[in-house]
Amino acid sequence: TRERYGQGDPKNFGDGAPRNLEHFLMARRLVEAGARVVTLNFGRWDFHSNNFSGLKDTHLPQFDQGLSALIEDLHARGMDRDVAVVAWGEFGRTPRINADAGRDHWPQVGGGLVACGGFRTGQVIGATDRTGSAIADRPVHFGEVLSSLYKFLGLDTQHVTIPDLNGRPTYLVDGEHFPLPELG
Repeated sequence: TRERYGQGDPKNFGDGAPRNLEHFLMARRLVEAGARVVTLNFGRWDFHSNNFSGLKDTHLPQFDQGLSALIEDLHARGMDRDVAVVAWGEFGRTPRINADAGRDHWPQVGGGLVACGGFRTGQVIGATDRTGSAIADRPVHFGEVLSSLYKFLGLDTQHVTIPDLNGRPTYLVDGEHFPLPELG
């Protein structure tokens, strides 16, 4: 099992988290032990330079190994309907490579991955133009993704509120965002 997950690097990656592949296995074990939510940070994704040697040759293959092993294990153990896996950053990266062979921040377009959780997976929702610069079809708002995850957890975002710092009721997600129908 450990070999399938790999080892990675336990040291912090720049100003980010470690690329410790054992954390994917630990996440699975925490869920098996009854944890309802597990958050995992993997490395640093801010490649403003050395995009190809840092990201393509090291970071992404390691991330793929750990994430794939986790998803395969969840399916093999019959936990795939009970556990949702989400890989998501706060924004995308520029479609063009910069002078330092990297990509800068690009909030206009981003991507994410949703696996397991009983969701209808194996699909792409939305599309960009041919350069990846702008949304071309079916924009997805983060509120829709969050609403889908809350629904998975059994929370209706149109009715459930939590108190803000002043004790006023606040909805989990803005009212105009509903679960993604494409996820089922």
